[in-house]
Amino acid sequence: MSEAIDQALREATETRAIEFGPGAVHRAGAMFARLFPGKRAQIVADENTFGAAGAAVGHSLREAGVPMGDPYVLPGRPTLYGDYTEVEKLREFLRPRADAAVCSIGSGTLNDIAKLAAAELGRSYMHVCTAASVDGYTAYGASISRDGFKITRPCPAPAGLVADTDIMAAAPQRLTSTGYGDLIEKIPAGADWILADELGIEPIVAPVWELVQGPLRETLSQPRRVGRADPQAVAALAQGNIMSGLAMQALRSSRSASGAGHQFSHVWEMEGHGLDWEPPLSHGFKVGVGTVASCALWQEALALDVGSIDVDARVARAPSDAEVEERVRMLLQPRIAGESVPHAVGKNLQGDRLRERIQVIRSHWEAITARCAPQLLTPDEAAEHLREAGAPSHPEAIRIEWDRFRLTHFKAQMIRPRYTVLDLLADLGELTAVVNRLFGPAGYWGRHRHPGAAEGTLSADVAGGRP
Repeated sequence: MSEAIDQALREATETRAIEFGPGAVHRAGAMFARLFPGKRAQIVADENTFGAAGAAVGHSLREAGVPMGDPYVLPGRPTLYGDYTEVEKLREFLRPRADAAVCSIGSGTLNDIAKLAAAELGRSYMHVCTAASVDGYTAYGASISRDGFKITRPCPAPAGLVADTDIMAAAPQRLTSTGYGDLIEKIPAGADWILADELGIEPIVAPVWELVQGPLRETLSQPRRVGRADPQAVAALAQGNIMSGLAMQALRSSRSASGAGHQFSHVWEMEGHGLDWEPPLSHGFKVGVGTVASCALWQEALALDVGSIDVDARVARAPSDAEVEERVRMLLQPRIAGESVPHAVGKNLQGDRLRERIQVIRSHWEAITARCAPQLLTPDEAAEHLREAGAPSHPEAIRIEWDRFRLTHFKAQMIRPRYTVLDLLADLGELTAVVNRLFGPAGYWGRHRHPGAAEGTLSADVAGGRP
């Protein structure tokens, strides 16, 4: 195991063991025996992930003297999606098997299904990774859709994790690229957390910050090698994502790993975008596009002359809670709006509270810009990194049409209580003006109305299959 992961593991509250590196899968059985003495192993996988690592995991378990039941293997096609019905099926399969502990094998979706099913039975589990595709392997919580609404549902992280970098480097390239898209958003998400810290809304927790941000730039520094599935680059990506998951576990929150860029993805996921593709449009590909959007918003925000804002005029035209609710229900689908109204209304400051917020922003603006500017990438830099890693960076590449993409800038501010650059602009009364500038002829998106020729093929070849 790498020294960095070993140190990060000390901050974890639930994960007790990690095996990381080439050949790590051969240590899965010994880990299971240590974590679950006297338990029978219940392998959970799908046909693809069982084909990638099932035989090696089974051999390792037998070598460690661990008894096994018949594997629970889901179909490989259509590609597994993290719907709550799959959690229910697995939970009920496990319920009478009280003498068994789960050893799941797969990428993010299968891990989340196993994580939540085990948690609902009050049991711990371990997971064997098959791709460097997500940062949620070691995170507290599972990203699961129920009745069409996808959120992170509370549940403990795995007791043990096996990350064999040889297996991960051999995964389909789209899975590696999507892992890069998930990880790069930690850069503007870091700026969002700095902002919340400066405004006294959500202080930075230094050890957790360091778990994510410490290795982040180096991990992201070789996107072309990630795009070529270079084993060392994939191992670094896997380590960065595991570190991010351990940070979320330590904080019991995704604040360290998720900012405005993730909120773009969350909107599209809740709207069901790409779920009917084969394979479904990945979380990390949506996040990558959201990252470019977030960096563009930050670029505009840092150029604002905050001192020139007429505070009295801003307070006078602040919308009422009823007006905010009306706009939420107008822009969002009904099932999304019902969940989002409390978040949007809760962030809607008026009167003296809004006046005080703007004054705090003004008094801290020099510190905000001094801390956030070096943290950020420009949108062009973020887009180039994503393209080199083989991930989409433009909405057209994931089939998000222009007007819908523009409206997502407003929807993303509504759906979560987390304070980000979107809320900074909303508090200052500048969100609409900034979006208009970005989409105007001279703005970032106005200048990039369509993706470049190289990225134009991603919608079919990388971003997802045919709908």
